[in-house]
Amino acid sequence: MISTQRSKPVIALRLLRRVERAALVCLFLGMVFLYTGSVITREIGGRVASDFAWIEEAVRMMNLFLVFLALGLALERGKHVGIHTLRERLAPGAVRWVRRGIDLLGLGFSLYVAWLAVGLVQFVLKTGQTSPTLGVPMGLIYIAPVIGFALLGLRYGLSLFGAIDRFSVEDT
Repeated sequence: MISTQRSKPVIALRLLRRVERAALVCLFLGMVFLYTGSVITREIGGRVASDFAWIEEAVRMMNLFLVFLALGLALERGKHVGIHTLRERLAPGAVRWVRRGIDLLGLGFSLYVAWLAVGLVQFVLKTGQTSPTLGVPMGLIYIAPVIGFALLGLRYGLSLFGAIDRFSVEDT
């Protein structure tokens, strides 16, 4: 029965990873496709090129989401900036407590920033401001940090409670 209970969170985490990767790949490929199209229309489009001015704004927005959505995966894979010198010099018992402290601080910071970002989304949505060429409510752009820091906090929490071991990931 224990293995059944443990397999559900593992399956959910695998599904989350796949969804995140698929979203990141789609965003990146969409950015490449749109920007390539924008360059081509500027080179050969003449007057038509001005009709595609929205592409640069869309690519910038997609880039924001790409960066923030990748936060959790980067942490889980050990790709965030870290200083290993101190951890390598400590005794194994002390290292465990330092890692837990890092995870706890990271979890707290991530959730705090996500909470601040929710307030920012609400504030900007109330202003009614829209993007210049797309007409998208600007508050929607600020959802990217909310999602990104929530996913980052999730990874810190999973590491804190031992569901993932982000410290043993080798550089690839």
